[in-house]
Amino acid sequence: MEDARVMSEAAEILDHLTLEKVSRLRLVARTVVESFIQGQHRSVYKGFSVEFAQHREYARGDEMRHIDWKVFGRSDRLFVKQYEEETNLRAMICLDASGSMAFTSNGESKFAYAQRAAAALAYLMIAQSDSVGLTVFDTEIRSSMPPRSTKGHLTTLLKVLAETQPDKETNLGKVLHTLTAQIKRRGLVIVISDFFARIDDLVPALAHLRHKRHEVILVQVLDPQEETFPFQQMYEFRSMENPEQRIKLDAPRVRALYLERFERHRRQLQEACHQFHFDYVTLTTDKPLDAALSHYLRHRQEQ
Repeated sequence: MEDARVMSEAAEILDHLTLEKVSRLRLVARTVVESFIQGQHRSVYKGFSVEFAQHREYARGDEMRHIDWKVFGRSDRLFVKQYEEETNLRAMICLDASGSMAFTSNGESKFAYAQRAAAALAYLMIAQSDSVGLTVFDTEIRSSMPPRSTKGHLTTLLKVLAETQPDKETNLGKVLHTLTAQIKRRGLVIVISDFFARIDDLVPALAHLRHKRHEVILVQVLDPQEETFPFQQMYEFRSMENPEQRIKLDAPRVRALYLERFERHRRQLQEACHQFHFDYVTLTTDKPLDAALSHYLRHRQEQ
């Protein structure tokens, strides 16, 4: 009933096409979240709403999953992790809307896939009464909504997602520096992007987030062709962020070089996340979003 009321109010200010897009995003988000919580026997949203507090010595009856095995390896003694509830978790979803996110080889662009992921994560956090905001960016921050926890806010957030189209170039490092300076309270920052940026520019921005003690999740959205480079003949490749940039390549001859550089970039991104203790997740557009996102959320829940 509450959802119906919110959507009815939204209908007064949104045109029919936008409302249809928002409704579709809401439905997709709910489907993903329900897939995640199906079969869960403990707190369905655990993982976003708890924070590590301290260690204490293991006592008989403690759950094995709470044992800190890294501490055991160093001390040969069993300690368990204790957590405290975060009653006012504030999360910011940062969505890359640059031109490269428009790429698709299978009918759904990286951006459309990222839209659905952002909608699902926002739905999940508001369902557990946490606050979530949205920042959309390319070379600059296009729009930014501060975190709130109401269902009306979710409708507005979904409207922004539905109306956004990928365009222009990206400057991920600069945007993350700007965003970090704007966020006044420590919280959860989720960056959804293809991360096609220079690692040398990106690492200082990630260090800035770590310095401000934010918890960070990097969600890399890729098209399967970007991972495999399956082209078998001469092609003209055009930049999606600068259409005037074109180059003809004998694809089979450059495939090995492309894959080597692609994997090196991904490895460096993973190493940076490990260095700063950030989560790193890869989603590919040919995989069902509900299964991929649920797999990550369950893994996070078990940590």
